[in-house]
Amino acid sequence: MLKKLAAVVLCLGAYSTFWPWTAAAEEAPADSANSRSADTIQEDIKIINSYFDPVTGEPLPPKIPAPPGAKPLPKPDVVWVDTKEKLVYADGYVALRRGMLEMFACPVGTKEHESVVALFTRAQTIHAALLAVGAEVGHPASFRPKFRPAAGTVIEIEVRWQDAEKNRKQARAQDWIKDLQTGKLMTHPWVFAGSGFWKDEETGQEYYKAESGDLVCVSNFSTATLDLPVESSQVNDGLTFEANTEQIPRLGTPVRLVFKPVIKKP
Repeated sequence: MLKKLAAVVLCLGAYSTFWPWTAAAEEAPADSANSRSADTIQEDIKIINSYFDPVTGEPLPPKIPAPPGAKPLPKPDVVWVDTKEKLVYADGYVALRRGMLEMFACPVGTKEHESVVALFTRAQTIHAALLAVGAEVGHPASFRPKFRPAAGTVIEIEVRWQDAEKNRKQARAQDWIKDLQTGKLMTHPWVFAGSGFWKDEETGQEYYKAESGDLVCVSNFSTATLDLPVESSQVNDGLTFEANTEQIPRLGTPVRLVFKPVIKKP
């Protein structure tokens, strides 16, 4: 399914028929992987596009212009693909500046309470876009009979934003994450684990597991689209990483993540 979708992404045609975000999906249980509707994403975008600090009420910095050379995917996902440079862009906002982390980035309306960035996209869209620019899926982490770390193409992630004076800023995603054990920045890369699907036995409908929030993880999840290739606990009292508050701009700041597959040359 996702390979077919990636081919559609390459030609940038209409692809809404592949998505499980239909009336049937909206009738799924509240904890299902795709229980949010496209309308809900649009409402979230309207809120953040008001560009007022959710705490102080002050105006936020303007969002950065669309990436040159990249083509937008259909709405409601705010994603661009540059097939020449092998890059995927996704827009969102700073959702958390202080606290323990299980994710670095999640789809809006899912796990903002433990993710630095919330993105205006479905996880499945990022998966398909990465396939379209040459990344290869490995496998998510597994835990029995013994731990096996996630694997797949290494994906570098850069964060871009503008300050109040419209000065463009950028940082590695790792710069916004602190290792609790060392007190230093996280050094691990992310790999394209690829999540997976679950099927509703009553309807036969398949759902992409990472839509529940597990898009760019720093704790291991068997449902992760991107995960760390090392063991990292998801147990609350054993979490390894926290937000690097000093480096993260204020809450609600519009940001863009740039996903770059590290593709090995033959």
